[in-house]
Amino acid sequence: MKTKRGKLVVFEGIDGTGKSTQIGLLGAYLDKCGIGYVTDYEPTRGEWGMKVRAAAAAQKRLPVEEEIECLLKDRREHVEKLIEPALSGGKWVLLDRYYPSMLAYQGASGADVAELQRRNEEFAPIPDLALWLDIPIEEAIARIDRRGEKKDAYEKRDFLERCMRLYAGIKLPNWVRIDASGSPQATHTAVRRAVENILG
Repeated sequence: MKTKRGKLVVFEGIDGTGKSTQIGLLGAYLDKCGIGYVTDYEPTRGEWGMKVRAAAAAQKRLPVEEEIECLLKDRREHVEKLIEPALSGGKWVLLDRYYPSMLAYQGASGADVAELQRRNEEFAPIPDLALWLDIPIEEAIARIDRRGEKKDAYEKRDFLERCMRLYAGIKLPNWVRIDASGSPQATHTAVRRAVENILG
């Protein structure tokens, strides 16, 4: 019997919205449902993803065109090595960031958003569910500050505000805005409601 294809669920939003927390809570829910899954994030820890991460951590950032090329190579490798094999094997894939992040972050750096979406969708599966965790910019900045870590090149208020405006304009067939300004459990309840629509 042919294995039923898994679901691709991605969590999006600016820094500080609680994506990793919500992935953990959703994973626990899928465990209760008896659904196998894998979790991961982008940029990955592969060669191309680390090039982008290292530059951002050093407050330098790559030129936007080079950044885009590195992220596309990183994502292509991710699709080939993890995402597509897991989905084909019937597992759900839960991702902390995927190509909508490129539309927001590289779009906020001046790249053409429609062209970025076209280039990604040439090879990257469209998510079965893309959850945009949305919180006020003040709360996001406060959460980033509470981490007590050195900020990277992306974590600047004016840049994050541009990212938020672009997130608000993203057009994907399975794009769902989640109000993530409440407690983690309240946000999880909204996430689970959206996920229940793709179960079965």
